[in-house]
Amino acid sequence: MAGKMEWGLKGVIVPLITPFNADMSVDWTGLRRLVDYYVEEIGCDGVVPCGTTGESPTLSHAEHAEVIRVVIDQTNRRVPVIAGAGSNSTQEAIELTKAAKEAGADATLQVCPYYNKPTQEGIFRHFQAISEAAGLPVIVYNIPGRTGRNIEPSTIIRMWAEIPQVVGLKDASGDLQQAMAVLADTDRASFQVYSGEDIMTFALLCHGSAGAIAAVAHVVGREVKEMCSAVWSGDLTRARELHFQTMPVVEALFVEPNPAPVKQALEWMGLPAGPLRPPLEAMTERGQAVLRTALEAGGWI
Repeated sequence: MAGKMEWGLKGVIVPLITPFNADMSVDWTGLRRLVDYYVEEIGCDGVVPCGTTGESPTLSHAEHAEVIRVVIDQTNRRVPVIAGAGSNSTQEAIELTKAAKEAGADATLQVCPYYNKPTQEGIFRHFQAISEAAGLPVIVYNIPGRTGRNIEPSTIIRMWAEIPQVVGLKDASGDLQQAMAVLADTDRASFQVYSGEDIMTFALLCHGSAGAIAAVAHVVGREVKEMCSAVWSGDLTRARELHFQTMPVVEALFVEPNPAPVKQALEWMGLPAGPLRPPLEAMTERGQAVLRTALEAGGWI
């Protein structure tokens, strides 16, 4: 498509947690350690700081900007950094995105405006304004379960067709038919669809997705990466095996609101995580039991 920003990233992208110290301050050393772990040991294809999994609603603007800066610095161009910089205020999202671009982000993840309940036209104009003001490749994040607003396929397709900076979608709608509609009417050369609903990654891969922005990749990143490669090489039998192998732990990682189970799993794995900022709470004993059982059964702890 003429004038379209270039963006062809495929694979497994980790939406990084934000590790905290016991006093709820950001654990900057731990954050750098996590970046190295996922880039070097897991082999992720990209990272997202300050997404939902990174507890972005509880970060101050200064912390938000510094988390992005530290992640960019620590990746040292080894993988692309897609900065979470969304807001339900268009102006605030523009300011956050400009700061991310200035810090050196490769792209930005922009969530659908939440709480305000804009119309589809309002949603389109929100993304258009951010795109034109900031000039970064934009990946639209549709997660109606958290935002209270679904971005309809026709709106996503219109953004792809009319906004040069809109290069992708993180689909966490949970609606396979909706994802298929977007995949059918956009072009893989200029628009990448990423699974954002981890239990649906295999299905979306089979329909042409570019991989996943996967919270579960904190734990099963190697397996999700292999599943992507298997689908793309035509080995659907192996990809299906991996899907069913990881399904119990994927389900367990959402037994309570994300990122509580992910942080608990990382703590058991000996990686930096720390507490959750209120209003999120540590996992219940019952939730921990479910998660530990799945992690032990699969050999992850």
